[in-house]
Amino acid sequence: MRESLWIEAEDETAIHVMKWTKETTPRAIVQLSHGMVEHIERYDELARFFVKHDLYVYGNDHRGHGQTGEHQGKLGFFAERHGFDKVTHDLYMVTQQIKLDYPETPIILLGHSMGSFLARKYIQLYSQEIVAVVLSGTTYASPVEIFFGKQAANVTDPFQKAPYLNQLIFGLNNRKVIEPLTDFDWLTGDRESVQTYIADPLCGFVPTGQFFRDLFSGLADIHNQAKNSHIPCDLPMLFISGEQDPVGKYGKNIWKAANVYKELGMSNIMVALFHEGRHELFHEINKQDVFQFVYKWIDDILTNLNESCG
Repeated sequence: MRESLWIEAEDETAIHVMKWTKETTPRAIVQLSHGMVEHIERYDELARFFVKHDLYVYGNDHRGHGQTGEHQGKLGFFAERHGFDKVTHDLYMVTQQIKLDYPETPIILLGHSMGSFLARKYIQLYSQEIVAVVLSGTTYASPVEIFFGKQAANVTDPFQKAPYLNQLIFGLNNRKVIEPLTDFDWLTGDRESVQTYIADPLCGFVPTGQFFRDLFSGLADIHNQAKNSHIPCDLPMLFISGEQDPVGKYGKNIWKAANVYKELGMSNIMVALFHEGRHELFHEINKQDVFQFVYKWIDDILTNLNESCG
């Protein structure tokens, strides 16, 4: 069963939320945080898979994305100020809605790409609300990369599309794809999925200058070890990426991202790279294997949680 609802943020921004449930008692709730220039309904197949395994799913369209962005009247724009923080707090509001609907039910946060960056900001602030986090298609950004990204973003018009920055970030992502047919082949090896993405008016748009300012500000935050030190050392973290994902530097930056947390003494971390997988593992040719792998990891977390409570 699929439902749509709206939650109003403190600044009166209307946040669109989708939830997938059925008429049973859920073992847990998976809260989804989608990626950049896409929307939550692209996760329908993954959500239905989880529901079949008694994991209910909630997920919102971030500001500037999907139905939330349409309602705002501007795709690719978080907010005039503190956009990354506001989008992170929106995730917390969804968590609070889940807790109202299903008190005492454990929550697993799952973020993809930009959504994984938001999830990493979330656990700096609200890790007590969840029992585990899954990070798909995340990456590591060096201080130099963040500095120059911020400099480039700061000279753009905050309210207009920023094609130069968009090209700077995504322009080389196809370089290891053999004979690409589109600009978006780096997303997945599933050509039908790529075509569906291209045909979707709520995907692939060029964000604004202010969006990129917020993005690089958020990247700086999630690599701040003083802020990461507030995350519980035993929080289970799963990093998944495709070996051919340019965002994760073809696997290299996934290990670097995981090491950010290992350096803090976090002990319950797993990294999994999928052979020949590109950026969007949940839309890959072998997506069912990815679904099953993530479910098995969550199932193990829930089993261990029940044993420790017992």
